[in-house]
Amino acid sequence: MIDLQRDGDVFVLRFDAGENRFSPDFLGAAEGALDTVAKNDGPGALVTVGTGKFYSNGLDLDWLGANQDRFEEYLGRVHGLYARLLSLPMPTVAALNGHAFAGGGMLALAHDFAVMRTDRGYFCLPEVDLGMTFTPGMSALIQARLPKRTAHEAMITGRRYTAEQAVAAGIVQRTAEEAEVLPAAVEWAASLAGKNGGTVGKIRTDLYGPALAALTGPAFG
Repeated sequence: MIDLQRDGDVFVLRFDAGENRFSPDFLGAAEGALDTVAKNDGPGALVTVGTGKFYSNGLDLDWLGANQDRFEEYLGRVHGLYARLLSLPMPTVAALNGHAFAGGGMLALAHDFAVMRTDRGYFCLPEVDLGMTFTPGMSALIQARLPKRTAHEAMITGRRYTAEQAVAAGIVQRTAEEAEVLPAAVEWAASLAGKNGGTVGKIRTDLYGPALAALTGPAFG
């Protein structure tokens, strides 16, 4: 489900659970992996990547449907995952090997940078088409990490962005063919790994203080 490896100074966290939806087991495994990464002493950076045609499709709606009494607790854990990445004491790069939808798209936005596959996969925030609103924490994260016009369009229309469109919209920074997405992300992360982790974490916390406050507070404000 979750595989954490190290390539030099770069931790590579691979999601391998089909659509990589945020089931409680998935969240627990991701939390454990980030605990390990955060203990790193010395140069380091993190790359996350999915498998096949999915980076992540976000919330586990089937589990939520069967556990509606745990909705707020569950969202708190999802928010916590985003907050951990935003405050992680090292640079982070998302390798978008495939679809990054809804909560999975927000997971990508919680990274410093992203490399997106050119030939397949979309970035999409489809909540409007699902009849769902964004929590205050999710809305704060999206608005903190995207240009205002892009955030508006992505949230209001549910547009599906290709890699080329995502670069133009300021959603991701680089693109690569399928076989090169992960190597490109690892190479980029390695070039950043020498940055002081504590300083990186502090700068990010200062940059995204309001978003972090919204993500770590009550799920519905």
